Amino acid sequence: MAAAPKRVVISGASSGIGAASALAFARQGARLVLGARGEAGLEDIATRCRAAGGEAHVSVVDVTDPAAVALFAADANDRLGGIDLWFSNVGVGVVGRYEDVPLADHRRVIDANLTGHMNEAYAVLPIFLAQDHGTWVNMISVGGYVATPYAAAYSASKFGLRGFSQALRGELSKRPRIHVCDVFPTFVDTPGIDHAGNYTGARLNLPPGALAPETVAKAVVRLADRPRNATFVGAPGIAVELGQIVAPNLMAAGMSGFLDYWSARAPEGEDSSGALHEATAGASGVDGGRRHPERRRKAAIAAGILGAAGVLGAVAMGLARRRAG
Repeated sequence: MAAAPKRVVISGASSGIGAASALAFARQGARLVLGARGEAGLEDIATRCRAAGGEAHVSVVDVTDPAAVALFAADANDRLGGIDLWFSNVGVGVVGRYEDVPLADHRRVIDANLTGHMNEAYAVLPIFLAQDHGTWVNMISVGGYVATPYAAAYSASKFGLRGFSQALRGELSKRPRIHVCDVFPTFVDTPGIDHAGNYTGARLNLPPGALAPETVAKAVVRLADRPRNATFVGAPGIAVELGQIVAPNLMAAGMSGFLDYWSARAPEGEDSSGALHEATAGASGVDGGRRHPERRRKAAIAAGILGAAGVLGAVAMGLARRRAG
């Protein structure tokens, strides 16, 4: 017998990884409820999902509003007759030295990236418990392990999300059919960089080897059938974890020095809160458009090797220091 179509809810579905994941699920014939702040972007992705073979419904929702999230979850549950997977994907950022960024922007990052995910989990967990199954996918990033200078609030939100997931897994340990799955990608080429707040005085860009949103989406889709606690995309998980244990400050200090150098030499940009406080007016799509097709494969391989070498180097230096001490 053919498996029933998966019933999937995705927040932050109007662009980037959320949109790519919606399309990937739609190609499998999934039934989808898509949420985000921007209606134009949602309708664009929903139309593409229907053309790809899925069923798609949209709801405009701001995940920082717990009452709105509760209604969003109840409506999704009614529409789909249950929820098999909920992808908590909303993520925003602001770049700049901590003291240069308005406190309201820092607060908005925490509200969206941490409290928003908590609001979503609070809304869907009772549904999972009642039906005795379900997978909650929590989009974090390697920023949940490696601190990101010039994005202090982002770091706080991602480290917090990792702890939140671990606590939930402990509480759900006696419910083996309910899963909490964290996803940790490296840099991803999405429209999110255009939506970010920026107080560096420089134009934002991505490093070589940034992932395609579709690469992360594949990992998310796999979790529907093979849930796992942690999925790293674009970096070796064991190296990232060891680096955080052995030399937690080394990479952050190196990154801070690099960003000081970059912001002083990059093309000038205007300070702005981006789309932190209000949704973008139109559709943004899946891809950020900053990768060069002819260089993507080589850059990705090089970045992966350098990233692994950098983390492993940090581990080695940390171990050497401990032994010397």
